[in-house]
Amino acid sequence: MDPDRARQLLERERGRLEAALADLAPHTGENEEPGAGGSEDLYQKEFDVGRANDLREQLAVLARAEARLAAGTYGLSVESGEPIPDERLELVPTAERTVAEETLRRGG
Repeated sequence: MDPDRARQLLERERGRLEAALADLAPHTGENEEPGAGGSEDLYQKEFDVGRANDLREQLAVLARAEARLAAGTYGLSVESGEPIPDERLELVPTAERTVAEETLRRGG
């Protein structure tokens, strides 16, 4: 994949993740008193905290992709070194493995 296109995809993904995390920030209730609100509020708060943690993990994956781009290894599987098809990178710019490797890794 062209490095400029890869950079564009990763920048777009960073913007999406950071915006989603910023949208959740007021809803995670990190500064509220324990027990404030009802059980629905507690459920939503726990859901939002979990979602925020997922987004932070996705940002870590994105940082690894950016590091691979800087090192010149973006688009190569971190497992085998095989090329990851551009079509996959267009859909999942942070992909670290080929589809076959990812399927095997997940036990499928």
